Amino acid sequence: MREVKSATFSNQLTVLSMAVSAVLWSQMAMAAEELPSTTLQTITVTANSSAREKVQEDGVYIEDYTPAAQANHLSDVLNVVPGVTVGGTSSVNQRVRIRGLDDTNLKVTIDGARQQGKMFYHMGDLTIDPDLLKQADVSVGNNSVTLGNDALGGAVAFKTVDAADLLKPGQKIGAKLHAGYASNNDELLTSATVFAAPTENVDLLAYYGKRDAEAGEDGKGRKIQTEDSKGENILLKAGAYIGDDHHVGASFSSTENEGRFPLRPDFPASPGVGSWNEILPQKVKRDTYGLDYTYNPVNKLIDIDSNIYQTKTRISRDTDYTVNPGYDWEAGVKTTGGKIQNTSVIDKSIVDGITGTHKLIAGVEHYKKESEMARDAAKTGNDEAKNTSVYLEDQWQMGKFSLTPGVRYDRYESPEFVAGGKTYNNVVGGLAASYEIAPRTQLFASYTQLFNGPDLSQAIFNQDGAGTFVNNDLKAEEGDNAEIGIVSTLRGLTTTDDALQLSAKYFETNIENYIEFVRSGGSRIGLDCTTGQLGGSCQGAINKDEDYKIKGVELAADYKMDNFSMGLSYAHARSKGDDSGHSISSVTGSSSDSGDKYMVNLAYEPTDTTELGWRSTYVASVTPNTGGDDIEKPSYDVHDIFMSYSPKQVDGLKATVGVYNIFDETYASHASRIVAPRPDDGTLRTDFEPGRNIKASLTYQF
Repeated sequence: MREVKSATFSNQLTVLSMAVSAVLWSQMAMAAEELPSTTLQTITVTANSSAREKVQEDGVYIEDYTPAAQANHLSDVLNVVPGVTVGGTSSVNQRVRIRGLDDTNLKVTIDGARQQGKMFYHMGDLTIDPDLLKQADVSVGNNSVTLGNDALGGAVAFKTVDAADLLKPGQKIGAKLHAGYASNNDELLTSATVFAAPTENVDLLAYYGKRDAEAGEDGKGRKIQTEDSKGENILLKAGAYIGDDHHVGASFSSTENEGRFPLRPDFPASPGVGSWNEILPQKVKRDTYGLDYTYNPVNKLIDIDSNIYQTKTRISRDTDYTVNPGYDWEAGVKTTGGKIQNTSVIDKSIVDGITGTHKLIAGVEHYKKESEMARDAAKTGNDEAKNTSVYLEDQWQMGKFSLTPGVRYDRYESPEFVAGGKTYNNVVGGLAASYEIAPRTQLFASYTQLFNGPDLSQAIFNQDGAGTFVNNDLKAEEGDNAEIGIVSTLRGLTTTDDALQLSAKYFETNIENYIEFVRSGGSRIGLDCTTGQLGGSCQGAINKDEDYKIKGVELAADYKMDNFSMGLSYAHARSKGDDSGHSISSVTGSSSDSGDKYMVNLAYEPTDTTELGWRSTYVASVTPNTGGDDIEKPSYDVHDIFMSYSPKQVDGLKATVGVYNIFDETYASHASRIVAPRPDDGTLRTDFEPGRNIKASLTYQF
């Protein structure tokens, strides 16, 4: 083991599982205000929500305007956020990207449990069904030392529904029944939730849901992705208050998707034995266990939030070995960890006549990620990595001016068969500031240093170093993220109650020692098994010879008046190598870059029982500079419309119908695999999105 030292430094987007309400997104949302109480399950999507709530005081937050889809894929939830794109078209291929960086460079958590490790580069690493969710906090870019390792591009924190989200005032026990249907792939979703508060200090929840689907079709009527896909979801939660200050909770969530999926799920299905992408029986399953404890007494110096967790994600194939030799295998990643964080609020006189408030956030985090691979029921290899970190951040508010310094220390023990088990000791710092130049208008800026230790190799390639170049000289990814912008809220423009919220941000992210995984075999040029130079038969991780820079802007304008709301947003991000000028490469082919995204959202409530909404998304074409056969990612223009109705005669009943991709556009997300057809037979190799899709759902809560 070698040691290396370095000192580089709402309101709501609502996706009802049984109904849909409208929401407003905003790039600079900080979620500082309390969410309104509700007795219906919702998914609230906030942008740039972090522990540093007050740095951008009065920043634009979510209002009611987006016609949220009746979600069956994370793209239905997260694509509303400028700078965020979700690729993939099936339940086993959901790839979240923030400013082009995918989930291997993002901190992704489910109820505080890290989702770490790579499974298979032809599929997504995140397994969760949107029907379980109530909230997704998105940090677009890393702007706080509290995020830590594995967060080069930012973070996504998913939270599942609690009993408190569903119980009505004074209610002891209740239930929610939900059924939904989507026409494009004959998908049927059924679920039942039971929730209770048997005493004033105890709450319980049990959820079970099933999602069955056939293969869908793109805009030209071509079959895409799965056949006979079956999904199963379980969520169990229990919480209890001990006295007035202590709360303990326990949870278990599980998502399982089983069916016949393409051998390479990020390519279109190509049926037939011996096909380059035939359809095989496969299963993907995630189980997450968690315990949490909070202590929040009257003393403002103490506000403790802690958790321990374990999450397991596994993929497996079970095929006829005589027909599909070598396809039987099971691979998985397990992450075990915990965190304890305390927040102290200190009012302190700085200079005579000037009062400042300090919000000190101190935390300790540790996690271990392990991968394992078994082929034909025989174990072939395993590996692990560990990270321990401590951090401190001070949110210092002085009237109209705020300053937030922060520092974090990470001790990262790398995987044995990737970087020789090398240990990295790293210190990073961050600094943010904001100033209120006019009422409800703030200028802000932030600078955060980045660190990302070498990740586990893809689980399916785990062979205890066989056929692998172990890079003992591999460096950790480092860099920084800098942002500057303005947020403003204007009120009373046309009526006394209307509001126009504006935000604009420019950012630059620098990445040094970018780590690339080099495959071998077939026509691929691998690494020399001894030197690591290109031209051998081994695979492994190497640092790119050049540094990369990602630049871009994110804009949003949102208007609300009475029962009408409208929102506009724009996002632009491009990556570029310092020497070659090439874009950052992507495991899904081509480049991580996406075209400029424009979004328009409208919502109108003509009565207190009816909602109408429209969403339009236009993504401009882009031809990334890959240094090879550059392939254009074509533009696309997609429109969705929905209506929901809650009859007064039946309390708790809500019906929703929507038409998504109204004009049957044939397109692929720029975060999905976009590749030219095979030259030998013209077979499609682009992961096209579904064509027109009519969705209907009915929910009854009592």
